[in-house]
Amino acid sequence: MEEPIIKPQALRPGDTIGIAAPASPFDQKAFKGGIAVIKSMGYRVKIPDSIFKAQGYLAGSDAERAELLMNLFTDESVKAILCARGGFGSMKLLPLLDFEAIRANAKILMGFSDITALLVAICDRCRIVTFHGPLVTTLKKDRGKTCSAFVEAVSSGTPLVLKPTLPEVLSPGKASGILMGGNLTSLCHLLGTPYEPDFNGRLLFLEDRQEAPYRIDRMFSQLHLSGHLDGVGGVILGTFEACGSLDDVYAIVKEVFRHTGIPILAGFELGHGTENLTVPIGLEAKMNTEDGSLRFRESAVLEGH
Repeated sequence: MEEPIIKPQALRPGDTIGIAAPASPFDQKAFKGGIAVIKSMGYRVKIPDSIFKAQGYLAGSDAERAELLMNLFTDESVKAILCARGGFGSMKLLPLLDFEAIRANAKILMGFSDITALLVAICDRCRIVTFHGPLVTTLKKDRGKTCSAFVEAVSSGTPLVLKPTLPEVLSPGKASGILMGGNLTSLCHLLGTPYEPDFNGRLLFLEDRQEAPYRIDRMFSQLHLSGHLDGVGGVILGTFEACGSLDDVYAIVKEVFRHTGIPILAGFELGHGTENLTVPIGLEAKMNTEDGSLRFRESAVLEGH
């Protein structure tokens, strides 16, 4: 029997969001634009001095980036953590994190792309709901649905319902399970490590960017041959931005699950597209291809401080 999932406290106007840089350095203009968006939504921001460090393709050393993230978790004035950028480097922090301290200081952690490594590992090790959603540097891309979905996910006591604008049913049906997943490439890089995710009985959510169809096929083949797709209850597909023909990508997904009969629903605005809606990782949901919906059974956050 799995331990009950811990839901973080809801974010309220005036609460402080701490900014972490667990992966690559970031563009200053995009960063400032994202900070302005956060403030316009009514939140305060805490930006640690060390966030601006750069060590080649990393935002500081592994130890520095891990310390920054841990400090934000243990800082009682910080109510949520939003990551500045993806890129690469999140998985290198995993052995340096104090998962017991994170569990004791459960709070909203949000990001996507390379941040997937943190989202799934912290969800698994700490039994905390994490949030697949925008980064500081991507927030200004869409001030509409992306921002409203952000606020709803982190502050609403109502269970979330997500429906793609243009749903595509690759395999019909209904399924229930805990939503798990994120960036396909990042998930594959965790295989064979102590932090590899468990998709058994889960609704598997996947998205990616700039991966040619043959690379998508190779990653799905790796997941399949390693047994990680055995027991998946259903599949939710976000955006596959600049991954060649979507028809080719969808054909690969259909083929790998062809003998399972599980439902597969594509077209969700989740990931690297202009719109990037926020979705909780680690929470029970139900997918239904008839009405093109992903419905969570409970809210993603606890109301009241």
